[in-house]
Amino acid sequence: MAKASGFFTPSLRTKIQPSIGVSRSGFCLSEGIFKRVVCSSGIESAGTHVSSSQSRIPKLVNKGCKLVGCGSAVPSLSVSNDDLAKIVDTSDEWISVRTGIRNRRVISGKENLRNLAVEAAKKALKMANVEPDDLDLILLCTSTPEDIFGDAPKVLILLDAYLNSNLFMLWQSCKVQRELGCTKSQLAHDITAACSGFVLGLFSASCYIKGGGFRNVLVIGADVMSRFVDWTDRGTCILFGDAAGAVVLQACDAEEDGLLSFDLHSDGEGARHLGAPINDNENGSVLEFPPNRPSYACIQMTGKEVFRFAVRCVPQSIEHALEKAGLTASNIDWLLLHQANQRIIDAVATRLEFPPEKVISNLANYGNTSAASIPLALDEAVRSGKVKPGHTITAAGFGAGLTWGSAVVRWG
Repeated sequence: MAKASGFFTPSLRTKIQPSIGVSRSGFCLSEGIFKRVVCSSGIESAGTHVSSSQSRIPKLVNKGCKLVGCGSAVPSLSVSNDDLAKIVDTSDEWISVRTGIRNRRVISGKENLRNLAVEAAKKALKMANVEPDDLDLILLCTSTPEDIFGDAPKVLILLDAYLNSNLFMLWQSCKVQRELGCTKSQLAHDITAACSGFVLGLFSASCYIKGGGFRNVLVIGADVMSRFVDWTDRGTCILFGDAAGAVVLQACDAEEDGLLSFDLHSDGEGARHLGAPINDNENGSVLEFPPNRPSYACIQMTGKEVFRFAVRCVPQSIEHALEKAGLTASNIDWLLLHQANQRIIDAVATRLEFPPEKVISNLANYGNTSAASIPLALDEAVRSGKVKPGHTITAAGFGAGLTWGSAVVRWG
């Protein structure tokens, strides 16, 4: 495995440094070059029109942020292992023993990514008691958008339509934005990092709040992996499902900060082991004009290499995040990993000495939902009463890119 495992070797940290780290004291590079970053929201000059969202953002801020709401949504169609056994050579026992998965949800009919994202966002906003017009930013973490240029602005419009129960406007939302009553043009954009996307979304949201003066940020993790699955490949089609999850982050005093630390990494050398690349030009000519219309391949994964990457790199990342937060595993109430494979979850928990009763997992019911998996599992744990206000959680995402990252957060 000499060539295939370059990103598992000790030289990895040399190749990708400096990594990004964030702690309660501010933002810093691991090399210690920058000790703190303070951002300005822009320049306001006489005679320049400034919107309400801009005018309330201070030029210098020293804020914390906390998680105040969560929500999730899944498609109505449930596909069991027995259902998959009808179309590929597999069985319920074969899948469940190797992955821990028994069911997954798949979009059907008129369901799509935006609808799932909006439903999850609506629930998170309701829990947080935040109105759509009070949001300063929407971050949509997805690698399967309805629009290659990004879906976050459309989600903003759909969200307003849903919350105002205006179904006609909902259907026409992407064409008649101003008629929907959206009086603010909040920033909204996508983040593409596959299964690490939600952790990167949390990091970005904390930067906007702590360094940019934003007050309310909605982070959505949503993916419809079923569109990129080869349903004749039993090695991948058994793993993935569709879902959305969302959280609301809100500015607070620095001493109440609930996003305690981050540890983030990427390594492009491992991209060959997990991805959905664009298909090569069939004619093989880069000079042909006009270019052929592109298409994307189905998900391609080298399972053994991804497993080795996850069980090696994820525990290291969590340990670094805990160190930055000044905590140890014994201080953590819950371990919440990207729901990729139960064997990976168990291996990471064992290495970090987390007892099974402190590990959150809903993989059996939903499979790998990519960027949605962490917020989906978090929402179920919060609403069931398992995660309570004040509980400290260490979360980690890992996947295509290769990317991986960890966060230490406090709920509520």
